[in-house]
Amino acid sequence: MKIGTDIVQIQRIEKSLAKYGDTFKKRFLSAEEIQSAKKVESLAGYWAGKEAISKALGCGIGAKLSFHDIIISKSPLGAPMFTLSTKAQKIHQITESSLSISHDGGFAIAVAVINSFIPKESNL
Repeated sequence: MKIGTDIVQIQRIEKSLAKYGDTFKKRFLSAEEIQSAKKVESLAGYWAGKEAISKALGCGIGAKLSFHDIIISKSPLGAPMFTLSTKAQKIHQITESSLSISHDGGFAIAVAVINSFIPKESNL
């Protein structure tokens, strides 16, 4: 089991949104995520969520995992959850996961807990 966390100042996301508009959103969100994240607090939460997930996977956002490889959605009860792209799932082999996102006092925070199948390396 691995855990990742991230916190982001909502004002930072607000400034990027004001400067770059939809281009900023498209940099890290899918079309479906853009539709569901109407408020800047939600955008900040999605940013923190994707960063927390990448940290729990131990690779960060980069060559092995892009923002667009992580798709955040909501359960029928409104709880955040995520899936990975087919390519990323083949690499990371998640078997179980949990995501929590919250915002208050000008900050958004996310925590991700992930179990994944990691094949044992041979001792040859």
